[in-house]
Amino acid sequence: MQSFDLKIQPWRARPGFTLVEMIVVIAIITVLATAGMVGLGGTGGKSVTSAVATTESLFNEARELAVTKNLRTCVLIAKDLTNNSAENLRRMVVAYEETNVDGTAKDANNATPNWTLSSRGVTLPEQTFFSQVFSKTNHQTGPDPDPIATTSALTAAKAAYLGSYYIYVFNNQGICSTAGTSVVIGSGSRNLKSTADKPRVTSSGQRDLGGFVVWRNGQTSVFRNPSQISSSIPSLAAGTQF
Repeated sequence: MQSFDLKIQPWRARPGFTLVEMIVVIAIITVLATAGMVGLGGTGGKSVTSAVATTESLFNEARELAVTKNLRTCVLIAKDLTNNSAENLRRMVVAYEETNVDGTAKDANNATPNWTLSSRGVTLPEQTFFSQVFSKTNHQTGPDPDPIATTSALTAAKAAYLGSYYIYVFNNQGICSTAGTSVVIGSGSRNLKSTADKPRVTSSGQRDLGGFVVWRNGQTSVFRNPSQISSSIPSLAAGTQF
């Protein structure tokens, strides 16, 4: 039998961190912590970005639902909720026109049909609102006195959904009835006791608005910078309504 000699290396203590290395590590941690605090200071922008993405997904849902069901559909954005004013300009739902038992449109020739909720929809993050000022019926032709049409839809819905809404309609082929219409969302504050009071920008979010245009085929294009929404946005003063 062949034998082997087992040699055990003597233990050697590893050198610890030098003072210079510790100072470098502390400096790196300080820089990262500072960057994190700066990032937190811009949470409004993150909220708007998230809200725009969520709203876009609702419009895609409405367009696909129209094609699938062969019915008119819409995205409804709460203007004045009867029993839940805190969610005015923040609650959004997808709905389709009322149907017969066989699934066909109940009143296909009615320009303002009764709407049936497709889902519970979404509520935008706190301090994030649909903009009544910058959302336009046709963003290509400039500002309009009234951004988009309103409706007293969902009058037969659950209590939390009763009220008036801004409405974006798709026909049964997924075509947007108001091509070039825009959806703008901003971060700010609002007087909850007054449903007529529009949200206002704050000193930390004067340019914090985003959104997109809805084209005829139902596709959307996001605004890349605030000036595409309106030339007045970059110079908005704190307290200005949006």
